[in-house]
Amino acid sequence: MLTAEFVENAVKQLSPEELTKFRQWYAEFDADLWDAQIEEDAAAGKLDALAAEALIDYQSGQAKEL
Repeated sequence: MLTAEFVENAVKQLSPEELTKFRQWYAEFDADLWDAQIEEDAAAGKLDALAAEALIDYQSGQAKEL
């Protein structure tokens, strides 16, 4: 199994071009993980209280248009 230290050392050895490719890949990879976590939390009801609070703020005129 790979370790974080191994990956860190490998990244340090990348050429500037390969580092650019890696950054793009990692940003997409990380965003996909984040999206999956949000979906999982939403399905489990973990965001229900926040959504209810936001709706109350919106309905009472306390929300701002973005």
